[in-house]
Amino acid sequence: MAISIKKDDCVGCGLCLESCPYPGAIVMESGRAVITDKCVECGACVDSCGTGAIEFEETKRKTGADLEQYKGVWVFVENRKKRIANVALELLGEGRKLAEQLGQELAAVLIGFDVEELAKECFAYGADRVYLVEGHAFANYSTGPYTAAFSQLIEKYKPNIVLFGATHDGRDFAARVAVRIYTGLTADCTELSIDPETGLLCQTRPAFGGNVMATILTPNHRPQMATVRPNVMKRREPDYRRSGEIVRFDAEISDGDLFYRIKEVVEHTAKTVNLEEADIIVSGGRGIGGPEHYHLIEELAEVLGGAAGASRAVVDAGWVPHYRQVGQTGKTVAPKLYIACGISGAIQHLAGMQTSDFIVAINKDPEAPIFKVANIGICADLHKAVPYLTERFKELLK
Repeated sequence: MAISIKKDDCVGCGLCLESCPYPGAIVMESGRAVITDKCVECGACVDSCGTGAIEFEETKRKTGADLEQYKGVWVFVENRKKRIANVALELLGEGRKLAEQLGQELAAVLIGFDVEELAKECFAYGADRVYLVEGHAFANYSTGPYTAAFSQLIEKYKPNIVLFGATHDGRDFAARVAVRIYTGLTADCTELSIDPETGLLCQTRPAFGGNVMATILTPNHRPQMATVRPNVMKRREPDYRRSGEIVRFDAEISDGDLFYRIKEVVEHTAKTVNLEEADIIVSGGRGIGGPEHYHLIEELAEVLGGAAGASRAVVDAGWVPHYRQVGQTGKTVAPKLYIACGISGAIQHLAGMQTSDFIVAINKDPEAPIFKVANIGICADLHKAVPYLTERFKELLK
């Protein structure tokens, strides 16, 4: 084990227990801390020890000695209520491209309860194989069981590349999986490719507030893992004639993996539309003038049956909550129609919406950068243009 405790130096303060994220991984025996077999060697306890009693031998961590054993591209297929998340379908298309470049298989990892029927959709979107993990412990997403199951899958079947959607669930457990299996993870990627010389996965993501695009490689550890933002990859056309192999896997879930138990799922009843799923988005920028005018954006979005978004400036000013933010530090969207109202078009905002099918920009500044990516530009005061459009659409959509 890479982590050990020097009994003579341990004073039994218990700080290591408080810092450990895994219940039961450290226990107190006879007034001294003891590492149990539930420890995943994450190292969280090391810095908490004031006496230096905890030793962490990095040299014992796994290195890339057997890289040739790792083959194939995997995509985690996030699903809820027997419906696959759009980002997973996007990643299956991207994974298909990567797998073909490498001459390897594409596999989908499907975790849940009674979700085998979703395998057909995975095959249609490009998967050659589906690793199926089912059980009551996976009926609703839970960090511990999902991390344990995915880590065990990787340990047994050794994929070369693993991709997750950069969603709440994907971000939550992808990092834990990476720590558990001793590999790296590149978060919030916007582009993936294969280096033709080395065969390594080139993982590109924005850095320094979007001013730099960093390409990250994982040369010495496997698998190569990345989370990818929704709506940055285009979905491929499904082919429901495709079929493949289903591999059932029985994951071993211990009590230590059950950090919490979900007793009830309460649906959110607020009248909102998920930006990442919306076909039409109307977004407001600083040009709306203040929070009292944001209703203009919401009214136009409601008439069109879409979602109301915002730029970072509006969110930072406290005019609307963060979940409405579109851009590099908010949601990446790709609706059929995107209407930008009073948004100048900073590069960080453009990065989050420029893949939209059709863009309409409303801004009174004729030099606003947003006009360069817009299909239609309306150089006008949004306080006049937006209410006019709302009324006209009401008449047309009666």
